[in-house]
Amino acid sequence: MTPETAAAFKQLHGASLKAGALDTKTKELIALAIGVSRLCGDCTVHHTKAAKAAGVTLPELHEALDVCTLMGGGPATVYGKKALEAYGT
Repeated sequence: MTPETAAAFKQLHGASLKAGALDTKTKELIALAIGVSRLCGDCTVHHTKAAKAAGVTLPELHEALDVCTLMGGGPATVYGKKALEAYGT
């Protein structure tokens, strides 16, 4: 990736997760759920840590991962475990 593309992606990342109608905590949970559903380990870890920093509690994380399991089946449980490890459980 070129530096120009990296900078543009970083700008998109910040703009997308900035609080608006949805707070950053909610947006990070959405990003985490997509990371788990897309089976992206790095995305899962990154957005779990960002969600925790945004104030997501462990019970909230568990419930979000329950929805991931509903929608993603067995593979989502593997990436859900990665999220729990990244959260620090």
